[in-house]
Amino acid sequence: MRSTPHILVINGTKVRRPVFILGAPHSGAELLARAVKRSPGFHLTTGRPGVLRVTYAFARQPSIATERGAGAARVLRDAFAEAWQISGRACAQCPDECRELAGLAPRPPVPPGGTAPDGDPPAPCVDARGLARFADASPDLIYSADVLLDAFPDAQLVQVIRDGRDVVADMLDDERCLAWFKPGLANLDTVFPNPFLGVEDHTDRIRWPRAAPAVKCALRWRGSVRLSAKLRRQVPEEQLLTVRFEELVAKPRTVAAGLAEYLDARIPRSALSGLVRAGEASDGGAGSWRDRLTPRQAAQVEKVAGTELRRLGYRTGPEA
Repeated sequence: MRSTPHILVINGTKVRRPVFILGAPHSGAELLARAVKRSPGFHLTTGRPGVLRVTYAFARQPSIATERGAGAARVLRDAFAEAWQISGRACAQCPDECRELAGLAPRPPVPPGGTAPDGDPPAPCVDARGLARFADASPDLIYSADVLLDAFPDAQLVQVIRDGRDVVADMLDDERCLAWFKPGLANLDTVFPNPFLGVEDHTDRIRWPRAAPAVKCALRWRGSVRLSAKLRRQVPEEQLLTVRFEELVAKPRTVAAGLAEYLDARIPRSALSGLVRAGEASDGGAGSWRDRLTPRQAAQVEKVAGTELRRLGYRTGPEA
């Protein structure tokens, strides 16, 4: 049973129907986040340190959330209450990825051995006077979906689904994603089954130490889309919108219109246009895995996650 609604006020605005954008790493969630962040009346954050500490704690050790019950929801709600504050000092904690979503330039780099430049905190990326809605698109929120709905029973979730082979190709080029597989961070000895790593049974556990990076990335994608399927079965239709990355690339204006209708908000139809072009490897576009994965890597991904790929309508094998 979901918790009772909690009144949260940020800079004088009540938090109603907050929006959370979910997806596997490199699923394309950041594209939807950019559209929402640049829409009138929205304040979207991503990667704020306080939120990441809580969400990764829940993701890497799910028992923390299940054992704490209502306490887990309160901890997560408090993290967002801090993250959504609108001030120069608060915005100074935002990573460059969040600033980029707003169309702002990255902060000047600090020279080796130097100190950060003096001066006033950066101006907020949103005007609190026109604020109506709050949102977040921090990485790996999908592992905290249940807690999000306990913390914010009226939340609206948007999940992005993408071909797992394209996801794996991007993950293999991302040192931050690969870092989770290092022995010092992979916590299989203490957490098994492990939804975060996608290790669900003893076959996965036995193969893990010798598995190639593409296999480990495929396990993470497989685990996340299984969570997405679970959400689709359990969450009311009015609280969950699923977007295909491939449709976002092919029909950005249609996706923007559907997103606007779902959120009951004004999302510019041009907000998603031209961000990624289908089939272009340099852009990480739809289908670019054909140029970026070796035949062996593609076969590894299909062996691990072929059932999920086919269930989602992606062709595998010689037909792919």
